[in-house]
Amino acid sequence: MRYWLLDVLACPMCKGFPLELHVFEERVEDVEAKLDEAPCELVCAFRGSDMKGVDRKAYVQNCSECMRHVVVNGVLVCPKCGRWYPIIDEIPHMLPDKLRDMNRDLEFLSRYRDRIPELAVSGKPYHL
Repeated sequence: MRYWLLDVLACPMCKGFPLELHVFEERVEDVEAKLDEAPCELVCAFRGSDMKGVDRKAYVQNCSECMRHVVVNGVLVCPKCGRWYPIIDEIPHMLPDKLRDMNRDLEFLSRYRDRIPELAVSGKPYHL
């Protein structure tokens, strides 16, 4: 998953935005981005900054490094409702509760419990 995707992702259950990103593993690619302005309009997840009121043409110098980074494994957390969504093999799994696979989600929590202890204990929809 690319960091810039957080500029458009919202919680499928409560529509909470922006989501919190916790990166467990990332990969850096050898790519060069040629941009006229920053692609993110609301939030820069790579730098952890709000983009409202930022001159996106001036900010673009920060984007070339961001474009090289890919989140391989991590978790997205909705600060509004407390739900979490795993990022597995670069893909954010953002399904509503009724479509989620409980066993897969619990396996993910077990694997990363030391990196996300609060979710392991009290995360929604599942916790250990």
